[in-house]
Amino acid sequence: MEKNKDAAILSRFHKIVLSWVYFSLLPDLKDSNKALKITKADAEKLGLKKVKKTYKNVDDYIQTFEPLLFEEVKAQIIQGKSKDEDDDVGVYKEGFISSYTEADGFHTAMVTFDAKDNDRITENDLLLVSNTKFDKSLPKMFAFALVLNREGCNQLNLRMFVGGEFEGIKTHKIKNVPSRMSKFHSFFGKETKERHLWLLKVAGLSTVIREYVALMSFSSLPFKDLILSAAERDATSEQRPWKIPKPLMESLENNHNSSQLDAIRAGLSRKTVVLIQGPPGTGKTQTILGLLSAILHATPTSLQSKGETFDVILQPEMSIDDKYNHWRLASPWLYNCNPRDLIMPIDGDEGFYPTSGNDMKPEVVNSNRKYRARVLVCAPSNSALDEIVLRLLNTGIRDEKDRQYNPKIVRIGLKAHHSVQAVSLDYLVNQRLAGMNTTADVKKQGSGAHDRDSIRASILDEAAIVFSTLSYSGSTLFSKLSHAFDVVIIDEAAQAVEGATLIPLANGCKQVFLVGDPLQLPATVISTLAQKFGYGKSLFSRFEEAGYPVQMLKTQYRMHPEIRSFPSDEFYGNKLEDGEEVMEQTKRPWHKFRCFGPFCFFDIEDGNESGSEDTDQSRENFDEIEFVLLMYHKLVKNYPELKSSSQLAIITPYAKQMKRFQERFHETFGTESKKFVDINTVDGFQGREKDVAIFSCVRANKEGKIGFLGDSRRMNVGITRARSSVLVVGSASTLKKDKHWNSLVENARNRGCFFQVKKPYPSFFSDENLESMRVPDKLEQMEQHMDETENNTLDVNPIVEDVDQGNVDDEDGGYGEANDD
Repeated sequence: MEKNKDAAILSRFHKIVLSWVYFSLLPDLKDSNKALKITKADAEKLGLKKVKKTYKNVDDYIQTFEPLLFEEVKAQIIQGKSKDEDDDVGVYKEGFISSYTEADGFHTAMVTFDAKDNDRITENDLLLVSNTKFDKSLPKMFAFALVLNREGCNQLNLRMFVGGEFEGIKTHKIKNVPSRMSKFHSFFGKETKERHLWLLKVAGLSTVIREYVALMSFSSLPFKDLILSAAERDATSEQRPWKIPKPLMESLENNHNSSQLDAIRAGLSRKTVVLIQGPPGTGKTQTILGLLSAILHATPTSLQSKGETFDVILQPEMSIDDKYNHWRLASPWLYNCNPRDLIMPIDGDEGFYPTSGNDMKPEVVNSNRKYRARVLVCAPSNSALDEIVLRLLNTGIRDEKDRQYNPKIVRIGLKAHHSVQAVSLDYLVNQRLAGMNTTADVKKQGSGAHDRDSIRASILDEAAIVFSTLSYSGSTLFSKLSHAFDVVIIDEAAQAVEGATLIPLANGCKQVFLVGDPLQLPATVISTLAQKFGYGKSLFSRFEEAGYPVQMLKTQYRMHPEIRSFPSDEFYGNKLEDGEEVMEQTKRPWHKFRCFGPFCFFDIEDGNESGSEDTDQSRENFDEIEFVLLMYHKLVKNYPELKSSSQLAIITPYAKQMKRFQERFHETFGTESKKFVDINTVDGFQGREKDVAIFSCVRANKEGKIGFLGDSRRMNVGITRARSSVLVVGSASTLKKDKHWNSLVENARNRGCFFQVKKPYPSFFSDENLESMRVPDKLEQMEQHMDETENNTLDVNPIVEDVDQGNVDDEDGGYGEANDD
C-alpha cells in the first residue's frame, strides 16, 4: 500500500516537471526582478500563498508548499545550466534508443549512451533529450526526460511525458513551443531500434523529489497535528518523563553549563518537539553529545501504586514475527548456527565498527538494560553531519556508570569525509564482506547485490545511532529497516527548508530535536519567487515565530568578550555570557595595537564598489582589497604565526570579491597561497572559526544600497567567526543606511574601535601611526594614572579652564577615532 502511494506521488511529480518546455522556461525565470514585482492577482492565479505560522489542516499545508516547491524546481533547472562541467551539467552525450514502451501517459525508453569513466549521470537526474545539439537554433524535437535508473555503465532507463502541459497544479505559466514536443509521439511511434538521440544533463532532482514525497505524505507523518499548529500539546501517559542513572546525571551536570542542561532536561521530559537554539560558540555539538548519552541510557520514571514504588520499562509491542526473531536471537543454540560464530573481529574491534584509531572500547550492553532507544541524527549538509560524527568518534559518549565508550554508529550517504570513513556504511559493508568465510553457512546468506543489501540492513539494525543528511534519509535504504527510530535529532535545522525537515520524520519517531540558530544563515533557496513567499523559512523558525518555547544556549566559549558584546546586544537580547577563562584564552599579542584589537571597524571613506546593477551577487571593491592586503602583510610580518590558513581568514559576502582576493594572493604566494590564508564567502564560513577574521563588506555607494548584505543573519555569521580579532572593513556612510549596520558602526565609535581611513593606505600602517595606536601596558597605565593624580593634586585650576574650553581628552582616554579630521 505504501509503495503504491509513493508511486502515485512520483507519477504526479514526473508529469508536472516533464510537461514543462525547457526553452520557454529560460527567459521567464532568469529575471529575478520580475519575480519580486509579482502582483497579488498574479500570485493568486499561480496558486502561490505565503508561508504561515500555523495551518488549519493538511490540505491547507500542502496547498501552500506544493506550488512553492515547483517554483524552486524551475529555478534549479535554470541554475543548472550555469554549473561547471565536473558534474556533467551542460555536457552533451550521444545516445541510441534500444527499447521503448508506453504506459500511463509516459514514454519509457532504454537508451545506450557514450559513457565515460567519470560520468555522473544517475537516478533522478533531469535530462534534455533532443534529435540535435542545441546551438543557435532550437532542435526540431526535444523534451525533458528523467533518469529512472542506470543499468550497467552505459544504459539509462528514461521516462518522458510528452502529452502537453500537465494541469494538475497551477504553476508559472509557460508558453508552448508548437510541435517541438509533440513530434516525439511520431518519433517513438516508428521503429526505435538504434534511433539516435542527444542527451544534455540539466539538473539533479533527488533532493527535491524526496522533499516532495515527504510533503505529499504529510498526512501519514507522526504528530502532524503538532506540526500544523506549531503548539505544544498536553503530555499523555506514554510521554512520562524519563530518568537516567545518578552517575551519568552527575557527569552531565559536571560537563555542561546550566543552559545546556536545561536543553537536555527538556529532552528527558519527553516533549514531542524540542527546539534548541545554539548561538555562535555556545557548545551546540557538546549539547548534542550530552543528549545522546542521556537518550541512549534513559528509562521511564517510576510509577506509584498503593504507596509502593516500582519501575516500569516500556517497550513497543512486537509483532509475532518480531517476537520469533527476538527469541531466535536470544537463544541461538536452539537453531542450526550460533550467529556469534559468524562475527569476524576487524582491527581488534568487537563487531564491525572501527573507531578511526580511537582507543576507547566499543559498548558492551548491560544485560539488565531492557530498553534501548534508536536514534537518527541528521544535518542539511555532509560537512555539518561529519563534524558531529568526528566529535563523537573523538570523545565518545557516557554510559549508565559514567564510563566513556563509542556506541555502534553508522554514517550513510555520499561524500563522507576521510576522517569518518571508518564508520561509513560502504566501508563497513566491505569490511564485513572481506571478513566472511566461504563456508556453507555463509554461502546460504546469498551473494552479490543481495548479499550486500542484507549486510547493509543488518548493520543499520545493529547501530544505536545512524547519521544521515536530511536528503539521504529519504532513500530507499531506510524503507528496508526492521525498526523505526525512537528519536530524530536534526542539527543546523534552521538552515533547512521545512520540506527537507519532513524527510527523516517519515521514518517514524516519537520525539524530534531541532537544533540550530535562526539568527544565522538560512536555508539556500534559488527561486526568488519562492523566497519572496517564505519558502526558505525553516520549521524551526516557523515554530519559534508561532510562540513555541525555545531552549537557548547562553554561554559562549569561542570569542573574546569584545567580539561577543555586539552580537549579544543586537541579536540575542543581551543574553549571551562568556565562559570561564574566555578572556584569557583569547588574548593575543597583537591586541596591544588598537587597530588589531578584538573588534575593529575600518571606514574606507573613498572606497567604491563595482559590478552589475542587475546582479546583486557580482560585486567587488578594489579599494577594500588594497587595504586588506596591506593589513594582512603588516599582521603576518609582525606576527608570523598568523601566516597560516588555519589561523587567519578573509571573509566577504560576495563571490566576485572572494575570487579577486584569491587572485591577488595567488600572485603573491603562487600555488601555496591557500596555505597562508583562508578566503571564502560568509556562506562558506557558516559553522567555522578562525583566530583572526578580516571581513570585507564590499558595498560602497552614495545611494546606501547594500543588497543581501542587509540580511542581519549574514552579518551575524560574518562577525562571529573569529576567536581573538574580527576586523571589519567597509564604507560607514553606505552601511549606516541599514539598521543593524548602523548599530555596528555606532557601537564601534562608542567603544573607541572605529578608524577612518584615507588614501594613501600604506600611511595607515606606518610604524609611526601604529605606535600612536599602541595600547599602554599595565605598568604604563599605572604610571600614567599616578602622573595624572599628581597633576590633579598640584594644579586644579588649569584643568577647570581646559574643561571650559572643551580641550579635555575624550572619555575613552584617547582611544577615539584614528586619523579623524
